[in-house]
Amino acid sequence: MYTTTVVDTHTHRPYRRSASRLTIFAHLFGILAFILMLVWLLHYRGGIEYDSYNGDRVFNVHPFLMFCGFIFLAGEAMMVYKTVPARHYAQKVVHLMLQLGAFVLGVVGICAVFKFHDMVNIEDVYSLHSWIGIGTISLFALQWLGGLMAFMFPQPELTRKTMLPWHVCGGRALLYMSIAAALTGLMEKATFMGLRHNREARLLNFLGLCILLFGIFVDLSVALARYV
Repeated sequence: MYTTTVVDTHTHRPYRRSASRLTIFAHLFGILAFILMLVWLLHYRGGIEYDSYNGDRVFNVHPFLMFCGFIFLAGEAMMVYKTVPARHYAQKVVHLMLQLGAFVLGVVGICAVFKFHDMVNIEDVYSLHSWIGIGTISLFALQWLGGLMAFMFPQPELTRKTMLPWHVCGGRALLYMSIAAALTGLMEKATFMGLRHNREARLLNFLGLCILLFGIFVDLSVALARYV
C-alpha cells in the first residue's frame, strides 16, 4: 500500500506542476486583458458609468463587466476548484460563490447594453454576438443551479457521479462560448466604429487575443488538473 501511494504521487507530480504553471499564464493574460480593457474604455471610449446620460459611457459598462466580471471570475472559479490545494468543501463553496458573482456581474453587463440600445433606439438581440451572449448567460444560470443542487445538497452518490462529467464539460463549453461572445462583440464594435489601421484597432486586436489566451490556459490548467 505504501509503495502504491509513492508511485501515484510521483506520477501525478508532473501534472500538478504543469497545471500550476499554466495558471500563471492564465492570470498573466487575464490581467493583461483587464489592463487593455481599461485603457480602451477610459482612454479611447470616454469612461465607464452605468447611470450616465452619455450613451457611450453606459455602453462601456457592458464590455467591462462581461470580461472583467463574467469571463474572468468564471475562469478564476474553474481554476480555484481544480488547481488550488484546499479542503474539498472549501473548494466547492469558493467555486460556487465566484460563479455566482460572475453571473450577477454578467447580468448587470447585459442590462447595460439593453439600456444603451433604449437610449439610442437600436434593436435588441439581432446579431450573432447577442445570440451567443444571451445563450451563454442563460445556460450559465442552468449550469449554476444544476451544480448547486447536485453537489451542495445531499444527493445519492450515483447522481453525483453521473452529473460530474456533464458539469465539467458544460463549464468548459460555457467558457469558450463566453469567449466567442466577447470576440464577436469586439469585432462588431470595431466594425460599427469603422476602425481599420490605427492604434485603437490594434489595441482591440491585442485585447481579443489576450481574452482568447486567457480562456485557453484556464481550460488547459483545468484539464491537466484532472490527472492530479
